Amino acid sequence: MSRAVPAVILLALFLAGAPNLFAQTSPFPSQDFPAIYDRLSQKIEKIPIYDNHSHPGFADDSDVDAMAAPPDESSVLRLRDDNPEFVTAAKALFGYPYDDFKPEHAKWLADKKKAAEAKGDSTYFDGILDKLNFDICLANRAFMAPYLDPKRFHWVFFGDSFFYPFDNRDQKASTPDMAVYIPLQEKMLARYKKQMNMGALPPVLGDYDDFVRRTMEDNQKRGGVAVKFEAAYFRSLYFSDPPREKAAAIYAKYKDGGVPTADEYRLFQDHVFRVMVEQAGKLKLPMHFHTAVGIGDYFSLRQGNVLNLENVLRDPRYKDTVFVLVHGGWPYTTEAALLTAVKNVYLDTSFQSELLYPSQFKVVLKQLLTLYPDKMMFGSDAFPFNDALGAEESFWIAARTTRSALSAALAELVAEGAISEDKAMELARLYLHDTAAKLYGDKK
Repeated sequence: MSRAVPAVILLALFLAGAPNLFAQTSPFPSQDFPAIYDRLSQKIEKIPIYDNHSHPGFADDSDVDAMAAPPDESSVLRLRDDNPEFVTAAKALFGYPYDDFKPEHAKWLADKKKAAEAKGDSTYFDGILDKLNFDICLANRAFMAPYLDPKRFHWVFFGDSFFYPFDNRDQKASTPDMAVYIPLQEKMLARYKKQMNMGALPPVLGDYDDFVRRTMEDNQKRGGVAVKFEAAYFRSLYFSDPPREKAAAIYAKYKDGGVPTADEYRLFQDHVFRVMVEQAGKLKLPMHFHTAVGIGDYFSLRQGNVLNLENVLRDPRYKDTVFVLVHGGWPYTTEAALLTAVKNVYLDTSFQSELLYPSQFKVVLKQLLTLYPDKMMFGSDAFPFNDALGAEESFWIAARTTRSALSAALAELVAEGAISEDKAMELARLYLHDTAAKLYGDKK
């Protein structure tokens, strides 16, 4: 026998469930999206940027990276010098009077930069940051330059050269790209040895490990705020955990000559890497990793996949070491973002903001900021392309792309009922500035 439910009870049940019903998000933005985008965009423009990854410097400064591009490398569409956005950037930054980069026109821009370089003070690049509303930039460089203001540009030094102390002839011969890369690692290691007053390789592995530790500590004292690895260009990002005895035997075998096999060299490198992870934890020195597609014809997407680092990132022995996945693992951005569930793992989106147009980058940011938004950071990957097109225009494109894509991603979330406008601005501040400022101690 059925009984009718009193109308008052039905009404009460409906009202009790109404808040949850009305809070349901929509898969489509509301018609308010354009107005929300405009409001957020105006506010996001005012947030100063903390750039987690850049290569500031002039085109003829060989210290802007510890690497160099191989000859005739392929360039993606947006980074070719016929991209009209570069003209817009030059106009905005320098009042460039032309609408193209014909050689006779590009000379105007190159001359302007050469004059700034000749002047040699820090006001030039400080002025670029001011025009673009940047607060701080982490400068990934072999060594810092006197024309970069250390209050605005903080040094990230490179760690890969410690992997190559032996005879590297087989490494150089492995691909045309490695023939470019490995001599630069040898040069970097020679500079570190000179820095630490070390001539020949020490007699035993323990002394070499100490050399690595002392160099890291000395670089930190010289202003280094993190150590960067471009290892994905040279080898797999999977680092095993070899017995120390095996690494010591390999070191003893090749320190005075001879060519290691690929497997021997990899095992030795894995040992050195583990030494560096432990030292970075003791020094409170974040470790940055290139985790994206790379330049050159022989870069291995499989070896560079960010998931190769998972055994290290999730190792409880390294809970005190901060890891930063530079470039956000692109194209494996979801995998990289999910790895930031680990408390000491962060990522930045550098390079993506130059490679991808705003409509494409918006999709990436929308996902990242709804996973672990307090672990995501802005990065430009600004780099000098040639005498005319420099890091300056690169900074401009990264900033313009990011601010517009970020505004659109957050406006969509607000218009879909997922977050409030106040929450959107909180996420924007975290991503553009506050997470990095907290990580590196630049709290304001």
